[in-house]
Amino acid sequence: MNALLILISLLILAVAIYQVRMMRLINGKLIKLVAPERDARRIAKSQSEAAWQHYRQSEFYAQLLNLLNLSAPIPSTRSWAASPDVLLTLLDYARTKSPKKILDLGSGMSTLVLAKSAPQATVISIDNSAEYALKTRQMLASHGITNVDVRVAPLAPHSSGVEWYDLSKFGDISAIDILFIDGPPGSKNDRARHPALAECLSKLSPRAIVVIDDAGRDGERNLAEEFAKALPHHVLEFLPHEKGTAVLLPR
Repeated sequence: MNALLILISLLILAVAIYQVRMMRLINGKLIKLVAPERDARRIAKSQSEAAWQHYRQSEFYAQLLNLLNLSAPIPSTRSWAASPDVLLTLLDYARTKSPKKILDLGSGMSTLVLAKSAPQATVISIDNSAEYALKTRQMLASHGITNVDVRVAPLAPHSSGVEWYDLSKFGDISAIDILFIDGPPGSKNDRARHPALAECLSKLSPRAIVVIDDAGRDGERNLAEEFAKALPHHVLEFLPHEKGTAVLLPR
């Protein structure tokens, strides 16, 4: 009797193991069958989001061109350069806040937008690349812009532990009304732009506006939050731009 019970138990166990294996096999096949459909939905969603972003940027770009009333060619935007959404934001602040001193960290299209939108202001643009600084100067000259001082500040070791702009290029800068942070390159080091807080904070005017590009990245978002702590009379806002934009405005 005991032997029979043991045999029956073993048969039941064998059947159970077989059923589990079959369920796993069937489940695996079902997952493979559904995966292409999931991938297709994922791809379609990604394409839809990209198309929407392209459309939004084309809207901002059209407004930008119309408001700037340009008389010469301009370089491309987006990718490594500033996107139309943040450039339009800079244009708005430069036009409506009547700044006298603007510091632009990372020269390029942003330099042109700021200078042309605030002709009464002195714009100081810092670039670690002599090549890009030259291109910016040439672009500004083609547009007849004369209120910009483009400075080449090679990257050098900073006390924070990262490389930042040569500090000798900042000695005469003060009373900054608009600070735009879009340099140095920060894609490989999320703290590459953090020295801007230590080096520029004391140079800001009481009503200064700080705009930080690429705030969709952790490094720039953290930098914005550090600025907010250091500027208790300012309000921090994150704009839903293509790359993310952080803005600190006086209350």
